[in-house]
Amino acid sequence: MENEIKVVELFAGVGGFRLGLEGWNGKSATSGYKKSLKSPYNLIWSNQWEPSTKTQHASLVYENRFGKLGHSNEDIAQVDVSKIPDHDLLVGGFPCQDYSVATTLKNSKGLIGKKGVLWWSIHKIISEKKYKPKYLFLENVDRLLISPSGQRGRDFAIILQSLNELGYAVEWRVVNAADYGMPQRRRRIFILAYLNGTNIYENLKAVKPTEWILEEGTMAEAFPVTSVITLFPTEFKLKGDIVSISENFNKGGTTGLFENTGVMINGLVTTIKTQPNYEGKFTILKDLIQNGEVTKEFYINKSDLDKWAYLKGPKKEMRTNAQGFEYNYSEGGMIFPDPLDKPSRTIITGEGGKSPSRFKHVIQTPKGYRRLSPVELERLNMFPDDHTKLEGVSDTKRAFFMGNALVVGVIEKIGIALNQKITHEVTLQSER
Repeated sequence: MENEIKVVELFAGVGGFRLGLEGWNGKSATSGYKKSLKSPYNLIWSNQWEPSTKTQHASLVYENRFGKLGHSNEDIAQVDVSKIPDHDLLVGGFPCQDYSVATTLKNSKGLIGKKGVLWWSIHKIISEKKYKPKYLFLENVDRLLISPSGQRGRDFAIILQSLNELGYAVEWRVVNAADYGMPQRRRRIFILAYLNGTNIYENLKAVKPTEWILEEGTMAEAFPVTSVITLFPTEFKLKGDIVSISENFNKGGTTGLFENTGVMINGLVTTIKTQPNYEGKFTILKDLIQNGEVTKEFYINKSDLDKWAYLKGPKKEMRTNAQGFEYNYSEGGMIFPDPLDKPSRTIITGEGGKSPSRFKHVIQTPKGYRRLSPVELERLNMFPDDHTKLEGVSDTKRAFFMGNALVVGVIEKIGIALNQKITHEVTLQSER
């Protein structure tokens, strides 16, 4: 394909990034897989590995949907970087952990982070590749901006500085999918990085940071915003190497320095608080419900309703801990059942299974109260129906996949905006 963009997907799960970038059978997630998506993205290599799990269910689902060619089911930390093909775009939703840097390697710019932290696997690939990917597209939970509690924002600062040292400019945004008409209230941070030498990097460098954030940037084109405070963006320089940042960034700070939107280029961070600017249609939970197609095991016995109501209700009570000490316990109530006239709450990994739970979704239907089906959970993340259906994969496991997944429509929108910037870049280069 002309202007093909070669993609590598890490921490692939059941393929949310791939669906967003490539579509499914040539169709678009935002159209419910009814309209065509002409995509330049070609996923050439993927990796999915679930530690401490004998049967690699997510990888099996991925292979069932996309095939085994170019798919790796081994610990990414153990993969030889030379086995990963050269690519234009590296994507992945890496887990949120402790990113602190333990030490640097003598006489080199390599580093050793805390064992098992998968950010350093991304870093290793970028560092060791002769031809670095021109673009990165990453996803994480929004608390990354304020972690850990003793050094608010340190983990994100480490990521920004390590990308800065590798020659990338970065933009980020926290997006709640429901704010842009999608069916689930799921807040995630999306990080885009552009390698020095690309036109996108140069364009970012040439405009005011606030103009890129609010008007010119990839995220601004994908998800328009307005600024809460236009005149006074927060600006600061990332000081020192990543070890210094790990030890000193915002030490003792009670609040974070990073707002929900921002850019970083040459170590200079500009960040402002933005709010969505969306006037389109909204999808509500009722739009995605299966009518008459859900089997009886998802319905809640009337005898169990009181347990569900108690767990979801407000509480002020005395409890006793494992050591025998009594303490006051309180928590607010949750709406029960879940409203059908709004986008859904965030799906969590513990969504599956029959046992009563505070956090599982429950809806009321003419036949009674019930939990959401695997297909409904897939729809809330904008996956194709039965994407995770595979012999040997339980409904509980399918729910777990969706708790770990992302909203595919968000990826699609950002992918389209990124492609427009890349295509413009290719056009500029060809005119020279």
